[in-house]
Amino acid sequence: MTSQGPGQVLFHFVRHWARRPVAADAGGDQGRLVLVCEAVQALSQRGIPATVNAIAHDIGIDQSGASRLIKSATAAGYLAATASPADGRRRETSLTPEGRSMLDQAHRWQEDIFAQLTTDWNDTKRRDFQQAMTDLMDRSYAMGA
Repeated sequence: MTSQGPGQVLFHFVRHWARRPVAADAGGDQGRLVLVCEAVQALSQRGIPATVNAIAHDIGIDQSGASRLIKSATAAGYLAATASPADGRRRETSLTPEGRSMLDQAHRWQEDIFAQLTTDWNDTKRRDFQQAMTDLMDRSYAMGA
């Protein structure tokens, strides 16, 4: 068997984690709500208005799928949509206090899972992994990938 190069390992890693269901979310509804709320938060942190098209691009789905996710998250009380100050025809989405609270809980769960997966890692290895992943993401955004 040939060994995989680092690029293959990276994409295998992404495919693996993209397919993992959350045990407490058998139907996937909560996972989809977290996904769309994380996209809104990430866009906001990068100074990009969280429009339907921007969210669709961030998640990697079509505009109609993103629209349905936004509608579900809005109905659940996690997102609010308002007219864009730059273009009143365009809607921008933001997190509600309930959405921020839900993301805080989701992020605590993510940290717990990471701690379980890396139980035999020392703090330096955890920080190096975090920094390497952050560097890859920053470079990906800079490349427009």
